[in-house]
Amino acid sequence: MIELQRVPTHPGEVLKEDFLEPLEITQTKLADALHTSFRAINELVNQKRGITVEMAIKLSKYFNTSPQIWLNLQNNYDLYKVLQKKKDLIESIHSFKDVA
Repeated sequence: MIELQRVPTHPGEVLKEDFLEPLEITQTKLADALHTSFRAINELVNQKRGITVEMAIKLSKYFNTSPQIWLNLQNNYDLYKVLQKKKDLIESIHSFKDVA
C-alpha cells in the first residue's frame, strides 16, 4: 500500500481556493446556480460534507471541468482518512496468497 506524506486536499478546499475566491463567486450564488442549498455548499466548503456524484456533475457543468476531477479529490481524501483511522485493522489483514 502506498503511504501518503500529507493529507490529500479536501474537495471543498479546492472549490473555495481555486474556484470561488479567484472567480469572486459567493456560496449563495453557487448554490442558486446549482439548484442546491446554501447549507450544502457551505458544508462542502467547510469540509463538513463530501462530494456526491450528483454534486460532482453539477460542479463540472458549472465550472467546465470533469466530474472525475471532483470525485477523484473526494476518493483520495476518503481513502486517506479510512486508512489512517483503520490502520491497525488493515495491517492485520493478510493476502489470501500469504494465508494459503
